[in-house]
Amino acid sequence: MSNLILSQEKRDWLKQEFGNLQKEKVLLQQSLREQQTQTAADTEDLFLELLEISDALEALLDYLENNADPNPEFLQRLPKSVGAVNRKFLSVLKKRQVLPIELQSKQPDFNLCRVVDREIRNDIPDQTITKIVRRGFSLKEKILRPAEVITSKSSLGEL
Repeated sequence: MSNLILSQEKRDWLKQEFGNLQKEKVLLQQSLREQQTQTAADTEDLFLELLEISDALEALLDYLENNADPNPEFLQRLPKSVGAVNRKFLSVLKKRQVLPIELQSKQPDFNLCRVVDREIRNDIPDQTITKIVRRGFSLKEKILRPAEVITSKSSLGEL
C-alpha cells in the first residue's frame, strides 16, 4: 500500500503536467476553431469564384437559347468567350494549387498518364504519345487525375 503514497515532489510535478495539458488542450481547441473558420472562408471564396464561371456560362447558354439564329459576330466570338471562361476556371484551380500535368516526353510516364487507346502509326516509334485525350491534373505532389493519352503502335505488332 505504501507504493500508492506520492511524495510532495511527485504531486507538484503531476499538478504542473496536468496544468500544461490543460493549457495545451485550450490552445489546440483555439487552433482548431481558427482552422475551421479559415476553411469555411476558403470554401466560400471557392464557391463564389465558381459561381462567376457559372454566370458566364449561363449568359452564353441564355443567348443561344433566346437566339435561334445567332448573329455571325457572336458565333465568331464564341470560341474566345468559351476560352475566357476556361482560363478563368483554370485560374481558380491554379489558385488552389491544382495544376495541369505537363508531360515532359512523347513516351508515356505511367505515373502521370494512362493509355486509353492505341493507333497504328508507322511513321513514329512504337509507344509514342500521339494525342492527349483528356488533360491530367495534380494537387501539389499528388496526381488527382492522370492524363489520358493515345499511343502509337506499328502494324507489325499485330502479326
